[in-house]
Amino acid sequence: MTPAPKHSVKVTILNEEFTIRSDTPPEHTRAVAEYLDGVAHRVMSGGNVVESNRAVILAALLVTAELLEERDASETLSTSMRSLGDEVRRLLPPAKR
Repeated sequence: MTPAPKHSVKVTILNEEFTIRSDTPPEHTRAVAEYLDGVAHRVMSGGNVVESNRAVILAALLVTAELLEERDASETLSTSMRSLGDEVRRLLPPAKR
C-alpha cells in the first residue's frame, strides 16, 4: 500500500501564516484551520485574552471539548440504534431475522 501524498497548505490563524504538511486533502486542512481561526477570534473578542498563542490554546481546548461532546452523543446514538435494531429483530418473523 502506497502512503498518501503529502500536501503543503498555507493557512492563517489569528493573522499568522502557517504552512501545514499533511496527507489529508488541502480543502480539509483549510477548513480545519478556518474553524480554529474562527474560534480563536471569538476567544480574542471576549476581551479576557490578549496574547494570540493563549487564544489559540483556549480555542483548541474549546474545539476538543466540542469533539468529545460529539463523540459522547454519537456513542449514545449508536447504543440507541443497536437497541432499537434488537427490538425490531425480535418483532420480525424468525425467517426474516
